[in-house]
Amino acid sequence: MNYEKVIIGNATLYRGDCMDVLPLLPMAGAVVTDPPYPNNANHFMDGIDSAKRFCTEYKAKHWLVFWTEVEIAPVPLPLVAVHIWHRSNTNRPDNYEPIFEFRSDGIKKASRVMSYGVIAVGMTGVIASGHPTEKNPALMRELVARSTGLVIDPFMGSGTTGVAAMQMGRSFVGIEREQKYFDIACQRIEQAQKQADFFIAPAVKQEQQPLI
Repeated sequence: MNYEKVIIGNATLYRGDCMDVLPLLPMAGAVVTDPPYPNNANHFMDGIDSAKRFCTEYKAKHWLVFWTEVEIAPVPLPLVAVHIWHRSNTNRPDNYEPIFEFRSDGIKKASRVMSYGVIAVGMTGVIASGHPTEKNPALMRELVARSTGLVIDPFMGSGTTGVAAMQMGRSFVGIEREQKYFDIACQRIEQAQKQADFFIAPAVKQEQQPLI
């Protein structure tokens, strides 16, 4: 097993293949992830098999998973909602991407349209981090907000899910196999953690007054 582990505040980050790290993972409150899936842009095609295996083998009760619109993400739980990410400022303003929500309790949830622009017109994220499929941080905060407990992203890329979790005071575990994106994720999550800590006011010390 070959991996690197970095702890940043309440985030634990692994550089390695998600299937190697899987035995180390705690039970998540939710898996929130944009994994490699079949696509016409040839993005990360060699990671699709690992994505399908992880979705099948990792046991979590709640998943929010980006996937292709022509098939359902391979999570063996009841599908309770299909959300739409409306990529509103692309070169085609009607572009969208589905986000499948699965829950072990099978309770139906309202499907939502989440209208957030991409990072740069016509592209997803190349200005922010260089990752070709980076997501809008506000979009990931909305997804994280639908969940409770520990958030896991086994395909964290440049770390936007982790940034969202830090901004919301949540614990996070992320996995990324490519060194350059792992390094970017560490930097972004560390910065988000510092900013979150800055806005948490210190506890006020109460002084006991003598009785008169």
